[in-house]
Amino acid sequence: MATNGRLDARDRAAVLDRLARTEFDVLVIGGGVTGAGAALDAASRGLRVGLVEARDLASGTSSRSSKLIHGGLRYLEQLDFKLVSEALRERDLLISRIAPHLVKPVSFLYPLHRKVLERPYVGAGLVLYDAMNVTKKQVPFHRHMTVHGALRLAPALKASSLAGALLYYDAQTDDARFAITVARTAAAHGAVITTRTRVVQLLRDPTGGHVTGARVTDEETSRDIGVSARRVIVCAGVWTDQIHDLAGVRAGYQVRMSKGVHVVVPREAIRSDTGIIIRTQKSVLFIIPWGQRWIVGTTDTDWTGGREEPTATGEDIDYILAQANRVLVRPLTRSDVIGVYAGLRPLVAADESAPTTKLSREHVVDQPLPGLVSIAGGKFTTYRIMARDALDTALADYDRPIPASVTDRLPLLGAEGLAAATAEAGRLAEDYGLPLTAAEHLLDRYGTLTEEVLELTQTDPALARPLADGFPYLGAEVAYAVTHEGALHVADVLSRRIRLSFEASDRGTSAAAAVSAIMGDLLGWDSATRIAERESYLDFARTAARAAGDLTGELQEFQPAEPIQRASEAHS
Repeated sequence: MATNGRLDARDRAAVLDRLARTEFDVLVIGGGVTGAGAALDAASRGLRVGLVEARDLASGTSSRSSKLIHGGLRYLEQLDFKLVSEALRERDLLISRIAPHLVKPVSFLYPLHRKVLERPYVGAGLVLYDAMNVTKKQVPFHRHMTVHGALRLAPALKASSLAGALLYYDAQTDDARFAITVARTAAAHGAVITTRTRVVQLLRDPTGGHVTGARVTDEETSRDIGVSARRVIVCAGVWTDQIHDLAGVRAGYQVRMSKGVHVVVPREAIRSDTGIIIRTQKSVLFIIPWGQRWIVGTTDTDWTGGREEPTATGEDIDYILAQANRVLVRPLTRSDVIGVYAGLRPLVAADESAPTTKLSREHVVDQPLPGLVSIAGGKFTTYRIMARDALDTALADYDRPIPASVTDRLPLLGAEGLAAATAEAGRLAEDYGLPLTAAEHLLDRYGTLTEEVLELTQTDPALARPLADGFPYLGAEVAYAVTHEGALHVADVLSRRIRLSFEASDRGTSAAAAVSAIMGDLLGWDSATRIAERESYLDFARTAARAAGDLTGELQEFQPAEPIQRASEAHS
């Protein structure tokens, strides 16, 4: 039976107790979008489900993507028709039914530079792209444009080399918010979800055969917990091979890491009313609208370094700027870059010598031991299919019939009744004394859960204030991140629940004091903990900026006493 899906960080000890005493049908390892999807799929089939994540929800690849929900136009050239068709069906399903509050259509202009050959070639690809989805389309069909039409839509393009363009549509989402919402929806259907719980051992039956659960360590308290489960599903992304090592098994595949870097520039740096896609020698580059900013990326290079915090380099950023500048009349410079982020794609390795751009984005499910299933590869867009396939494999020899997946008909939290909630934006703004733009901002992020966020301002009016100058985020969103979304640390909020870590030129450091104060009041932090949390976030931001060549401006220096005191007073 569904509940409200709250992941309240203040109830963490009780949730860990539940993790320890429950015998689960399925234990999912990994709190990215695929792991959260697997937990939702299993819980919505009536199974007892636990999910453990070593860090925070969506802390890996699922918060560092291109923020696109798309079929993968470039995979048509690789003749990967199955992947494209599957992804397009999922895209339209997400827009229409599963998450219309989180997944929105977005247009892209494909500039043409050769007058004769390029238009029929790209046009044919887009005809196929539009035709491959047999469901009711949720985005417009592509259309051809003249040079004049393209420049009217995107004045930022160089007219001298332009031979026309094609306009087509895909969709976009805030990836971390999406993954967290999937996890909350799983919790609403009974899943037990814990973060900062690192798997240190896979448990086996006395004969050493069947996997029967996992031993985890709570990173916050060092508590050791044995988790019993009849099936274990590994959805650990780039950490998959490490989990296999804990079991002492070699799966039928290995994960190869590919680093993708994105830069963020102000909206005024690129004059365009649409996104732009640019063909490069290696792949494609996207210029993606993101509120008052653009996200530009990505790279696709082998990565053999640490998994937790991959870093962008000056070379990565120079590559992205150079590729974008091939088509822009006003070149982007390093001074335009206000944010940078890097993520790792968990590609399935087939040939150690193959460049990562040639590796398939299709997923692989493996069962290296009885009771243990793992999945890797795939795309954010097809997370639901991946989760379903992993669970179907895990349950293939279950001792009782289990219903088929229902997630294709299951809206995420915040989606049900969205049309009515959107129409009520004006009333919400009036009832809570907010500008209409603030209510609309919340509806775009929380859908029909918006009033839950706003109710927090009734007991603490200071939470209705913007968190940072020039940004729509409210203090209430920080409180909600703790009380409903399981946030335990300042970085959990600024890097994933609220995206100031890459949207703001100071990487969100100016908001760290206020975030620490709001979280501290809810979680009972003393003064030393509040200061340590803020300092830890500042260290994270400085490290990221340094790795990228200090391209995103000066970060605010740490001043412990006065800012913390002011923030505490403002939110007490």
